[in-house]
Amino acid sequence: MNARRIRDIDYQLLPGTDRKTTDIVIERNGIIAVRPPRGLSPEQVDAVVESKRLWIYKNLAEWRDLNVTAVVREWVNGETFIYLGRSYRLALVADQDVDLKLKEGRFCLKRSLIEQGGEGAARRAFEVFYSAKGEKRISQRVADFAPKVGVVPSGTAVKGLGYRWASCTKGNTLVFHWKCMMAPPKIIDYMVVHELCHLHQRDHSDAFWNEVDKVMPDYRERKLWLKRHGAGLDL
Repeated sequence: MNARRIRDIDYQLLPGTDRKTTDIVIERNGIIAVRPPRGLSPEQVDAVVESKRLWIYKNLAEWRDLNVTAVVREWVNGETFIYLGRSYRLALVADQDVDLKLKEGRFCLKRSLIEQGGEGAARRAFEVFYSAKGEKRISQRVADFAPKVGVVPSGTAVKGLGYRWASCTKGNTLVFHWKCMMAPPKIIDYMVVHELCHLHQRDHSDAFWNEVDKVMPDYRERKLWLKRHGAGLDL
């Protein structure tokens, strides 16, 4: 990535692709990411960013408003953690066969894990839980939706993706953030369809959204939910 600045707008210039239009995205951390068509010079990309100045201002303002409500969770009894759109209370337990399990409507976490490894160890236990659950659910939903989209991905993976919910690699592997498993099932399905449609269209052009609409006519509602509530899907 190449950091650039045009007047008061700082953005990350991503490598060019075979797309026909320049894709501008406000990432989950507020960074402006710009992916242009291959062959466009940095100066030409600057001009495109300048032409989208009002759109960028508007979307950055919305991002700031939404992230004011970002959640800071504490690792104590009774704190709530989200799984598949539902909130579950945390219970610190003396002993169990795994570091973390969802049992009888509670997230049961080994107390010794925090005592010995601190919050970092507890956070990793949740990451392992979400990743394991995600690999099973998301791979199944990809298999369910791929024929409807009319594509064949080369594989799926669930891992930490920084501030992206998901991505589609050059090799057509769909990669999803483990935090996706905090979202309600219908939002996870939107993320799956979104990435599958990138196998047709790599940008976010009208042609791309038309592909999404064919499979998920209510995608706008799901997209808006993620925009409004995404900041709360965190540890």
